[in-house]
Amino acid sequence: MKSEIIQNLKNPEQLEKLYRTNSALFKKEFNALWPEYHEETSLQFWNQRLNYTSEPITLGNKNELFVIAILAVCAALISQIPTFFGLDQDTFFQRNISFVVFPFLSAYFIWKQAFPIFKIMLPLGICLFSLVYINLLPHTSPSDSILLACIHLPLILWSIWAYAYVGEGQFSNTQKSIEFLRLHGDLLVMCAIILLSGGLFTAIALGLFNIIGLDIKEFYGKYVIVSGLSATPILGNYLIQKNPNLVKNVSPIIAKIFTPVVFVFLVIYLIAMVYTGKDPYTNREFLLIFNGLLVGVMALILFSVAEAEKSESPRYQTWLLLGLSALTIVVNGIALSAISFRIIEWGITPNRLAVLGSNLLIFIHLLMVAKSLLKTSQGKSDFNLVSKSIAQYLPIYSIWAAIVCFIFPLIFQFK
Repeated sequence: MKSEIIQNLKNPEQLEKLYRTNSALFKKEFNALWPEYHEETSLQFWNQRLNYTSEPITLGNKNELFVIAILAVCAALISQIPTFFGLDQDTFFQRNISFVVFPFLSAYFIWKQAFPIFKIMLPLGICLFSLVYINLLPHTSPSDSILLACIHLPLILWSIWAYAYVGEGQFSNTQKSIEFLRLHGDLLVMCAIILLSGGLFTAIALGLFNIIGLDIKEFYGKYVIVSGLSATPILGNYLIQKNPNLVKNVSPIIAKIFTPVVFVFLVIYLIAMVYTGKDPYTNREFLLIFNGLLVGVMALILFSVAEAEKSESPRYQTWLLLGLSALTIVVNGIALSAISFRIIEWGITPNRLAVLGSNLLIFIHLLMVAKSLLKTSQGKSDFNLVSKSIAQYLPIYSIWAAIVCFIFPLIFQFK
């Protein structure tokens, strides 16, 4: 191998073939030759390629770790409010679960980007207003409009997180918006890793204490596990920001695997639905599950589009996403017709109006995405058009969430 490298110093194509034949041996022989031939321009490139040292994983400096520790502790303390004050956990978390996570994720990016005070006032004001509003709503049961407010509140606080990440006046920046969507996939993977590690540690810790005759399950579950779950997204986000390469290749792989799987599943499911004669028009539970499927597939499309821009085979991904979008439009059309049928037959309720509005927004968004994917697949545009159709529509969901959260309880008189 050594003699062949020397003979092909001026032949980069042959050097590449030698490298691919036996990369380990090539690297060994190359490093032995490097001191003697270090002035060769072509070998300088190979030296960097073979011996480049990537940046090590870092936890950041003391100031950053201090800030993250404060944010994590604050999130953990909020999650312990029901325990400290004897409140009903189900009621508390139903209304306040989003305040355990999103404000602190937003605070991290506000601190990281050194927002001036006047730029902090808007997200802080919305967050405080939401906190007071959702907890002052009557505790009447059952109340569909209040439950809908609790369900849609996380989307409002998610919008504040988006504002903190993208920055004021940057909502037209498609690239930043797509980066924000990609962050969700990376964060999901990182949190899963942290939780798996935490689960292993929990099993070992409980086992060790059990051996010495101490049962700490109740204490551990009430304080350690709940606090740990609250701090996980904050820690996961921080690790991603400090080490961007840590999980960046995992999310695209997951998207590539699940996009065709979901496409095939949807085809089979629609055929099975016709075969069994089941429909969402008269079966309320089926309609709810049907809408859950729709929201899940729509989220997968948004995430897959965000990742497809970096794909090595964008044309294949584009056609696959176009097919998945078309199928989802069919599913959405069925859901829209079903909820419209139920409204015509049995009248307007908070749930039906909220589902109708959400389905209509998703339907319009899907049409926009499918149209841009079709133009991209035909070579009439590049993938930036698809990214724009994704990013520019996202604020519409936040506006609808605000309507459902803040206006529906008043219109329907908390019923």
